[in-house]
Amino acid sequence: MRVYEVAVRLLLAIIIGGLIGYEREYQNRPAGFRTHILVCIGACVISMIQLYDVQKTVEMIGQNPQLSSALKADIGRIGAQVVSGVGFLGAGTILHEKGSVKGLTTAASLWVVACIGLAVGLGYYVLSILSTIAVVIALVSLKKFEAKFIDKTNLVKLEIEYMDKQGMVQMVNGYFEGKSIKIKNIEFLIEEVDGCEDGCMKSLYTILIPRHVRKSEIIKHLASIEEVMRVTVK
Repeated sequence: MRVYEVAVRLLLAIIIGGLIGYEREYQNRPAGFRTHILVCIGACVISMIQLYDVQKTVEMIGQNPQLSSALKADIGRIGAQVVSGVGFLGAGTILHEKGSVKGLTTAASLWVVACIGLAVGLGYYVLSILSTIAVVIALVSLKKFEAKFIDKTNLVKLEIEYMDKQGMVQMVNGYFEGKSIKIKNIEFLIEEVDGCEDGCMKSLYTILIPRHVRKSEIIKHLASIEEVMRVTVK
């Protein structure tokens, strides 16, 4: 492999990793611009090492035909280890926060960058460029489509302070049910409520809010209930 071919492949790996990494950096994700570039360069280098190994094996067999039965070159083995081994980086970008999992898209982008890096290193330029375009479309354009048309839920914790009257809990639960809000957990807190002497309670609701329901709308409705003293987002 000539020097200019190595330089071109490394440059293309930097550009591809940078394009995908920039989008992740812009979204303030754990693995961003430089991380994606490094992963892509590393996968590209591994691919070229495989090519060098194959070339060297062919040259040795050409010089010594009797070695043809002893020398073997597996062009896919090291690449397979890259594809599976990059998972440890992906695992590091996945965060568990307040009952929700974040970072799966970034982990997937790292994995696909490694795959594209292998393709660049092997010299499959058309495949590398078209797959990069596809990834950028998936990260940028399809994200807008997902936000607009695919219904998702948001996990929210609400602390409600209210007068301990009969049916208050059933009233709140009925409102959530009418709005298709799923109650994940209810905690009845044993704490003193400011501004209330007797008969006051404090509950912590963990709820899943559909995308079409506004959090402010929920808070406004709960606060309008006469028995409710305060609603706080945790």
